[in-house]
Amino acid sequence: MRVPDVLTGAWDAIGPLDRPVMVLALEGLFDVAEAATGALDRLRSGRPSVRVAEIDPDPFFDFTQQRPEVRLDEDGEREVTWPTNAVDVVRFPGAAHDLVILAGIEPHLRWGLFVDCLVEIARRTRCEIVVTVGAVADAVPHTRTPQVVASTTREDLARRLGLSPPRYQGPTGVVGVLQERLDAAGLPGISLRAPVPHYLIGAAQPQASAALLRHLEHVLGVPTDHARLDGEIRRWRELHDAAVAQDPQAVAFVRMLEADYDRRTEAALPSGEDLAAAFEAFLADQRAGGESDATDGSEPPGPPGPDDPTED
Repeated sequence: MRVPDVLTGAWDAIGPLDRPVMVLALEGLFDVAEAATGALDRLRSGRPSVRVAEIDPDPFFDFTQQRPEVRLDEDGEREVTWPTNAVDVVRFPGAAHDLVILAGIEPHLRWGLFVDCLVEIARRTRCEIVVTVGAVADAVPHTRTPQVVASTTREDLARRLGLSPPRYQGPTGVVGVLQERLDAAGLPGISLRAPVPHYLIGAAQPQASAALLRHLEHVLGVPTDHARLDGEIRRWRELHDAAVAQDPQAVAFVRMLEADYDRRTEAALPSGEDLAAAFEAFLADQRAGGESDATDGSEPPGPPGPDDPTED
């Protein structure tokens, strides 16, 4: 089975994109409470979009774990809805980038083939970079704004943005496999992760979703409307503040987490403005390098292929 057998793309239907960036999140190990996929759902909600690609679910899912659903349509006819991994293009006129967005579901099977589909989508839409977003359980208090953590396996990008290479070792998800394949394909990739309180992993996480959207807005220069979550966040905090206040041990525990969190944030990431400037400078260097390698002036080159050397 090959990528063309499972990937359907309407590449010619979207027209040229303005410096596109692929942004993706997958429900699964690294999307606690669906905070990351929820953030991307909100990002594309209410905005005109074009469906550019779909990945056939049949080879990738164990349907005893991720079951399809049966629903009745407006005419009362039964229809089956399958797990969906579809990619939409959202244009942001006047902003720095158009976005190629996937808010999907981590597959159970054939991860290598699935990741090859993602790389092919990024190449076909001529994305300059791939940004993955996730949410992980951590020892953080619900009373503080989550501090988004960024990492990249690309040494040149890490130096430019002042990021650290990933330090995690252990069981991984599709996103971990994707980072390796992006390196092999010569496509830059960044991973963004928001922490969620480990004592609230069964609850919704609007704070984490808003933090991811805010960070994407700063770095990519596109409006994310993260402020629409402010009211939901206030109610979320009030609910959990009241629950914690009823238990003196819980109050002491949260205060301990607050003190540790405040110490750690002293060594936080650079400001969003600094990151955005460094990010755009890196992409400009990437484009300049590609243009200098072009043999004709007809069309700018796409991302390097699997056999092309990775720039240092």
